[in-house]
Amino acid sequence: MTEPRRRSLFRPCIDLHNGEVKQIVGGTLHEDDASRLRTNFVASQPSAYFAELYKRHGLEGGHVIKLGPGNDQAAKDALAAWPGHLQIGGGITAENAREWLDAGASKVIVTSYLFPEGRFSLDRLKAVSAAVGKDRLVVDVSCRRRGDRWLVAMNKWQTITDMEVCKESLDLLAHYCSEFLIHAADVEGLCQGIDEELVAKLGEWVTIPTTYAGGAKSVSDLELVDRLSAGKVDLTFGSSLDIFGGSLVKFEDLVKYNKEALRPSNHS
Repeated sequence: MTEPRRRSLFRPCIDLHNGEVKQIVGGTLHEDDASRLRTNFVASQPSAYFAELYKRHGLEGGHVIKLGPGNDQAAKDALAAWPGHLQIGGGITAENAREWLDAGASKVIVTSYLFPEGRFSLDRLKAVSAAVGKDRLVVDVSCRRRGDRWLVAMNKWQTITDMEVCKESLDLLAHYCSEFLIHAADVEGLCQGIDEELVAKLGEWVTIPTTYAGGAKSVSDLELVDRLSAGKVDLTFGSSLDIFGGSLVKFEDLVKYNKEALRPSNHS
């Protein structure tokens, strides 16, 4: 009897901007020009409300992302609502990573810190990995498409770095972290579909747990990601989701999908 393969799962998120839970269009967050920001949704509920919702439904592996300053308290409130079960990203460095674990994060997520002036620093990756341990570190490989390649983007997806997303780079990063979070910034927040080619490539390349975010617009996208990646990549929903003001995807349907996918008899 062949071992049943895992199925792709829904992974929840809490995106914070100016202390509020929001859904924004991925490429529009500019540090020096707030007028260019396109927001799809601003929650009336605090961050802890969403953390408690995920806790109630046992939705593991979710991430809290601080988009810029003014989000520390909201992030800590979310982590405190479900200690040890949510990851934290945004402004994480080797110096502050440990304090976020102490605040209740299951893992810390790093991106921009690894790319001083847009150039990858292996020393910084080693430093943050040593500070928290490989098993508590997630690398956010946010990327933008350039021709037929994907290049890592930082500074809220505005700066293109010197690292291409490919098997070699992911293998290198995987030596020092236990998980990847992949934001496809070009399709983030647009609800126009996932980057199918990128998801398929990730299915070929990744050797550690990986969550993809960007463009999901239907519960059937979970089946699509499962098929394209052979169950190696999980999927985050944002602006399309009803709890974030969307009309395309019901949160309860994603909860139901996960329950079904995690049943041992349905892994075949």
